[in-house]
Amino acid sequence: MSKPEFQVDNTEGPRTTRAWVLHPDIKSNQDRRDAEPALEEAVSLARALPQLEVIGANVVPLRTVSAGLLFGSGKIKDLHDVFEAGDVELVLVDGPVSPVQQRNLEKAWGVKLLDRTGLILEIFSDRAATREGVLQVEMAALNYQRTRLVRAWTHLERQRGGLGFVGGPGETQIEADRRAIDEQLVRLRRQLEKVVKTRALHRAARAKVPYPIVALVGYTNAGKSTLFNRLTGASVMAKDMLFATLDPTMRSLVLPDGPEIILSDTVGFISDLPTELVAAFRATLEEVLAADIICHVRDISHEETEEQAQDVRDILTSLGVAKDIRTFEVWNKLDLLAEDTADALRLRAERDEDVLAISAITGEGLEALQGVIAEALQGAVREADLVLSYAEGKKRAWLFEQDVVLQEAQTEEGFALTVRWSAKQEAQFQRL
Repeated sequence: MSKPEFQVDNTEGPRTTRAWVLHPDIKSNQDRRDAEPALEEAVSLARALPQLEVIGANVVPLRTVSAGLLFGSGKIKDLHDVFEAGDVELVLVDGPVSPVQQRNLEKAWGVKLLDRTGLILEIFSDRAATREGVLQVEMAALNYQRTRLVRAWTHLERQRGGLGFVGGPGETQIEADRRAIDEQLVRLRRQLEKVVKTRALHRAARAKVPYPIVALVGYTNAGKSTLFNRLTGASVMAKDMLFATLDPTMRSLVLPDGPEIILSDTVGFISDLPTELVAAFRATLEEVLAADIICHVRDISHEETEEQAQDVRDILTSLGVAKDIRTFEVWNKLDLLAEDTADALRLRAERDEDVLAISAITGEGLEALQGVIAEALQGAVREADLVLSYAEGKKRAWLFEQDVVLQEAQTEEGFALTVRWSAKQEAQFQRL
């Protein structure tokens, strides 16, 4: 058997744990992603954990999946030799690995092993900052562990005897462990309910000052936090790293010639998002469900930008985001493209009123983005000249309250005003 081609990276400094990333390319899976971009994303996921040193990665072509070992015996032997030579301590498999497969592969290779879900949970655990985020991650991790107790125990059939008061067999170790996890989940849910109630109170307070909510969503590392920081002047963690932002961040923003809004930066989405996390982070994404406008930020320079965009749409649908919420696609990272490619994208965006081409790094297109959001929230604004008699003080006061007056002069007839307003504001004025 010929040995697989390996990519080895020794450019990074030493870290705590030496890791190797594998992407199983299963030929029988009709929905499989392109292998090389998928491997690149998996390596980026691994590097999102600072305690890991990724020393190598490779794609493993598979015709079919081995039920007990995932890979065939020949590939397992080849990989064992590579891991032993590289002193690998942790293997990260970019895909689902059953508990039995995990246990058998760890035994065959003499290493620890994490599948894609386990790795993402580790990243979320490392990044969660708010109390709610920490609780959500703990619950997701416990739900994940509960399904994998077969790996943790070699004494699965050992009986735990009762106190002798009742007859019959005792409780198996795995049943006791599941019960302990279930009890911990109940405690976490109670704590989470208190946190969620607090967030509900904050939302209720915001509802009394009805600022519209604009939510930034998108694939992880699409540039949402960079855009958020650029617009609001905030200092949210923004790095070229998957899942740089986990906990939702909200800031007020006054749009030029528009209303004041609440801008929300959310956790990045990713393909094959673990079901445990979709459920656990539903509350974290509640600002998206309540949004007046959604800005779907895309890394338009990424070779799989279309696939990433579809993953985001699928997750929004699974979360129950209403189809009538106005959504804009924001094509970010024009600065990373060749000029002719960027120009072509700018032209495409100009022909579609729901698409904007920007660079959050250089600031290109941000003024147009804010204008489009303002127009969507209150309609197109236009200038108009008005003359109010001195007896129409109430109307004049209303115009100043709406902050639409550009200039004013007193004449013999009354107040001569130039206003800039939306059709909605004009209609409200006419009803006064």
